[in-house]
Amino acid sequence: MALVRPLRPLLLAVRLLLAPRRDLGVLGPDEPLPVVRIPRALQRRQEQRQSGRRSSPRLVLARPGPLLISARRPELNQPARLTLGRWERAPLASRGWKNRRSRRDYFSIERAQQEAPSLRNPPSEGSFAALGLEPRVLHALQEAAPEVVRPTTVQSSTIPPLLRGRHILCAAETGSGKTLGYLLPLLQRLLGGPSLDSHTIPAPRGLVLVPSRELAEQVRAVAQPLGISLGLQVRELGGGHGMSRIRLQLSKQPPVDVLVATPGALWKALKGQLISLKQLSYLVLDEADTLLDESFLELVDYILEKSHIAEGPADLKDPFNPKTQLVLVGATFPEGVGQLLSKLASPDSLTTITSSKLHCIMPHVRQTFMRLKGAEKVTELVQILKQHDRSQRTGPSGTVLVFCNSSSTVNWLGYILDDHKIQHLRLQGQMPASMRAGIFQCFQEGSRDILLCTDIASRGLDSTHVELVVNYDFPLTLQDYIHRAGRVGRVGSEVPGTVISFVTHPWDVSLVQKIELAARRRRSLPGLGSSVRESLPQQI
Repeated sequence: MALVRPLRPLLLAVRLLLAPRRDLGVLGPDEPLPVVRIPRALQRRQEQRQSGRRSSPRLVLARPGPLLISARRPELNQPARLTLGRWERAPLASRGWKNRRSRRDYFSIERAQQEAPSLRNPPSEGSFAALGLEPRVLHALQEAAPEVVRPTTVQSSTIPPLLRGRHILCAAETGSGKTLGYLLPLLQRLLGGPSLDSHTIPAPRGLVLVPSRELAEQVRAVAQPLGISLGLQVRELGGGHGMSRIRLQLSKQPPVDVLVATPGALWKALKGQLISLKQLSYLVLDEADTLLDESFLELVDYILEKSHIAEGPADLKDPFNPKTQLVLVGATFPEGVGQLLSKLASPDSLTTITSSKLHCIMPHVRQTFMRLKGAEKVTELVQILKQHDRSQRTGPSGTVLVFCNSSSTVNWLGYILDDHKIQHLRLQGQMPASMRAGIFQCFQEGSRDILLCTDIASRGLDSTHVELVVNYDFPLTLQDYIHRAGRVGRVGSEVPGTVISFVTHPWDVSLVQKIELAARRRRSLPGLGSSVRESLPQQI
């Protein structure tokens, strides 16, 4: 049996060879011809070889005019005059980026305009005087900030309702002038009310709550020159210090009128009965989306319990029984924030002001996304920083912000830049307060051109001299991307802004695809707009 099986194929072949062949030429007319079926893929390949299409390069029609999306593959470019519909399929340049063979691919979202959106289409009121500000406040503004000539769109929409005593939720893009938008009405209201100095402990009448020490230092630097011109005392209460340092800060004379504080430091002062909020008449939550996050929510809730929030403008008229006017300011308000806002004030007493470009890709900043392996990021970053060396450039140039997702990456990357003789500064949350103090201010003053930092430098900090933002680690959320990209292209910036992002992980690619799709369709980023846009009585 073992010998029979190998012989079967051989016998079959001999039988086929000895079989008589059919002569196709002598077949009758009624007899059908044999049919040979060729696979379609083989037939198409044969046609391409015969026509020579395989050897000739694919032609790409270049449409004239500026581009909205420029990709490494020209067929994925999108002209600036073309906008994809909501249900139209978008040819994403980042579609195949989860495959490792897409390494070294890139695309850019080009600038659609030159100036910030908050400066375009200014309202008819072209001066601060037309907004209802008193001459004393206007004179203080001219002395403290002579470069501020006319209000931005956000300021023109925010200042009048604040002067009328309304609670305000202002949601606008970064760098649109929100800080002056709430500081000027605050100072004017404190000028009109009496100072009740009956408490033995400090009792500020104005409070600005911010999430970080660096932002507290910056807001104080903006408010203090205005306060000096108006005879008001502005002080800062930063975190990272013990009770003795907090007691020393609050015991300074004369007593404070406006306090700029972080939640942790103010919570310690309230618990230790070092400060009172019974005279508080104006409360600002700057970067409110961060302050209402889980990391700060418990501290902020305690501070709000100590404040007497007014139910409406009528409650603010009694100077001897002060109630608090509430102002919430931020550049992003993701889903879920609306439920938290309803606990702070009734919807009828809260005026919501949003920018038309809220949660949108900034149209005046060029944003480039590069698909890289993790081992290639250091080499690419060093090359970018060396090309951006201001000492070798002519004409106006700005500084560079490099964002990382962790403090350990900031330190590790700093050692590598030291090896390449690239001078820089580092700023991350695990630094002691004594080391963090003044680092961002030195960067703003120009002592160094490069700052390695975590997201601690992405919220609210003024960076008009920053020309380039590099996301060495891609941000974990779209909300963080908006804040990082908002460090460039701000109001008053003299240099055009650029953002370069290194895309490494599959979860990075998912966020990049959402950003690219929103840019191609000229829509807001998904998952950020619903909580604010549900009840909007006013838009700017």
